[in-house]
Amino acid sequence: MTKKLIAIWAEDKNGLIGVDGGLPWRLPKELQHFKETTMGHALLMGRVTFDGMNRRVLPGRETLILSKSLDQSDANVTLVHSVEEALDWYHKQDKNLYIVGGSSIYKAFENHYDELIRTKVQGEFEGDTYFPNLDLSGFERISQTDFTKDDKNAYDFTIEVLKKKN
Repeated sequence: MTKKLIAIWAEDKNGLIGVDGGLPWRLPKELQHFKETTMGHALLMGRVTFDGMNRRVLPGRETLILSKSLDQSDANVTLVHSVEEALDWYHKQDKNLYIVGGSSIYKAFENHYDELIRTKVQGEFEGDTYFPNLDLSGFERISQTDFTKDDKNAYDFTIEVLKKKN
């Protein structure tokens, strides 16, 4: 398996991805997809996203925090201070690196993605963080999976995988 650098996120109809450092919706089936996709690999997020998770490290995944201000107080994470430092870490190991937010972090890695995994939640929500305006013209959709709302998932959603064109 060739390792990849991948952005993974969920957005509503307006591109909203967050509220108060967390998700604006509760979709257990989508969270299960995130877990299965990222398990055994590495996650990179900014400090605000990490704080929004109450600095909780997700089991079975290596966690990198990109921050200029955070110090290495948490032994369970790898702290990087720049995109270059994160890419250097990525190239020296064999795991996929999933960029998981927030908005400025997704934008910072715009020219480095091999793949994008976007969940489109069929709803409109209140929040404060939107997915950045990235140029996706260099990507093509290779799969799309539709999920219908049920008793545990209040909204329909679609998961798309986009791969960088050769």
